[in-house]
Amino acid sequence: MDPLRIIDNEPWYKEGLRFKCTGCGKCCTGPGYVWLSKEDIDRLAKHLKLSKEIFLKKYTRQVGFDVALLNDPETVDCIFLKDKKTCTVYESRPKQCRTFPWWRDNLSSLKEWEEEGTRCEGINHPEAPLIPCSEIKKNLH
Repeated sequence: MDPLRIIDNEPWYKEGLRFKCTGCGKCCTGPGYVWLSKEDIDRLAKHLKLSKEIFLKKYTRQVGFDVALLNDPETVDCIFLKDKKTCTVYESRPKQCRTFPWWRDNLSSLKEWEEEGTRCEGINHPEAPLIPCSEIKKNLH
């Protein structure tokens, strides 16, 4: 059974959730993986005005059979995070970034959602709009 469902086949967040990106950059800091699809690679290479081959060599790493963005060697933050706050490729950011915080792990339970909220100030932010369940489902990653 899908952990995002409850007995009546509705997700626990069926009434929606409050989220507002504050642009704090915390979701881009620290070690981790930003996985890239072919579409992400094409979009980022075009944004940076690089060939796909040069983009891959300069900004990515192979992890098993998958491709991920590099982390900054000094800070271990995302290679495209500037001053711990600004995404330098925001308009062309990967799907993984575009869909945050609507990730299956974050939505598996209210407890997980609240736990992610300890790291992301936009989750349940006092000024955050209520995002309808239909919109959350469209962005589920």
